[in-house]
Amino acid sequence: MLKAMLSQPMGGKTQEEIVETRERAIHALQERGYKVVNTLCTDDTCNTTFRYTWNGKEAVEARGVVQLPLCFLAKSLENMSLCHAVYFCKGWEQARGCRIEHEAAKAYGLEIIYEE
Repeated sequence: MLKAMLSQPMGGKTQEEIVETRERAIHALQERGYKVVNTLCTDDTCNTTFRYTWNGKEAVEARGVVQLPLCFLAKSLENMSLCHAVYFCKGWEQARGCRIEHEAAKAYGLEIIYEE
């Protein structure tokens, strides 16, 4: 089965906007036959590999992490290794992490899909 992940800008967005965009992107990928690899990590929603290291902000900081966004980006790139494609939501060009994910996807030959 083909797998894809989302690259979604979240800065300056409401929770409702994030969820709406995410649901729309997941639907678009599923229509194309992709299984979506979850890269959205919160206190209680992470994929299996990240659950071992994420038990809330305090737990990550206790491990010595001082750059939380960089920690999330590292896990996102790890999850990208499980995927055949990356779906870039509108506005990805303005989000630092999304731009890095785009460069990685391009450099490693993943299919790149843009939100229409």
